Amino acid sequence: MRILNKKKIINDPVYGFINLPNDLSYDIIQHPYFQRLRRIKQLGLTYLVYPSAEHSRFSHALGAMFLMGEALRILEYKGNPITEEEKSSAQLAILLHDIGHGPFSHALEYSLVDGISHEYLSMQFMRKLNEDFSGKIQLALDIFNNQYSKRFLHNLVSSQLDVDRLDYLRRDSFFTGVSEGVIGTQRILKMLNVVDDELVVEHKGIYSIENFLNSRRIMYWQVYLHKTVISAEHLLVNLLKRARKIHTPELFASPALHYFLKNNLNAENFHLYNDALDQFAQLDDTDLISATKVWSQEAKDPILKDLSHRLINRNFFRLVFSNQEFSAEKINSLRNIVKKQLNLSEEDVDYYVIIDKTSNYIYSYGTGNINILLNNGNIVDLGNISEQITSEKIDNPTTRHFICFPKEINQDLF
Repeated sequence: MRILNKKKIINDPVYGFINLPNDLSYDIIQHPYFQRLRRIKQLGLTYLVYPSAEHSRFSHALGAMFLMGEALRILEYKGNPITEEEKSSAQLAILLHDIGHGPFSHALEYSLVDGISHEYLSMQFMRKLNEDFSGKIQLALDIFNNQYSKRFLHNLVSSQLDVDRLDYLRRDSFFTGVSEGVIGTQRILKMLNVVDDELVVEHKGIYSIENFLNSRRIMYWQVYLHKTVISAEHLLVNLLKRARKIHTPELFASPALHYFLKNNLNAENFHLYNDALDQFAQLDDTDLISATKVWSQEAKDPILKDLSHRLINRNFFRLVFSNQEFSAEKINSLRNIVKKQLNLSEEDVDYYVIIDKTSNYIYSYGTGNINILLNNGNIVDLGNISEQITSEKIDNPTTRHFICFPKEINQDLF
């Protein structure tokens, strides 16, 4: 009988060779739930701005798993007892942390299933996998949900200095070519320690942490919240809203996409649909792209056809940022202009005039704080000793209001 070799080595462009820690991790990665992540772009529609940003949630999960292994090795070297089961489970927890993402990652969060985050769906997928693997990932699930006694393991999975963020900044910077996102990952990992079951950073690593936070802020405004990316994502959200509104069985869509267009799933009723999770597991970027491509040419509904044509052909709406809210007078004037020039009803103008806001912050008190271990043994919150963070007024995140509308609209309001 041939024995399958599960000790695989993966060649990663960011870290080099990554070894799978054990047979269970191989089996999890081979599961269809996880393989689906190959078909979901890490940065959603950002590739329409940065052409090389084609990397997937799959590669990010593997990278985060690698960093988790490095972090645990360093913490154990510094005298923190960590069992082999805890190491394996922590790596599985971060490996599966994004398994609940839908098509185009954050772009369609809360759109396919109203009010349900990808973290909630990740937890549901992990519970199902735990059943499939006879309870072997229960400890990983406990770490993910912060229900395990060693809290620092959850800190590594989810906090303001977790291995998820350490990987996506390095990886997204690499694939977008935005050098401002490069961070000293290894330096940060080597500065980690555990005190009273809490993850801490040794004082000599404070400048690396400040660089990490500043790089993250720059990446948000330059990549994640780039005005063209925001415009493209809202266009995708709106065409999906239109498809749901005019949905009929004849509308072109994959079976899984039909399911979510037909059923108005939300946080209150999701658990009532026994097949909802399995249907979600069938969705990925290709479902949306193939449907949008067909709708752009064959949709009978003119609005769905137009919105789809704009996305496929990269004819996005113009986006205008403002530090202040737009006045009701300007918004109403723009809506009237759009309504008249595109011959739309009052209700349908909503698909073409989008008013929203976005925020970014360098650091946040009270949510997975970054604790600094001083040379005298005291532990203080980073926000209390970092001059850079204090000067940024971290309690007041930067908020930008924006308005989107078709580029061809003739107006002089903005």
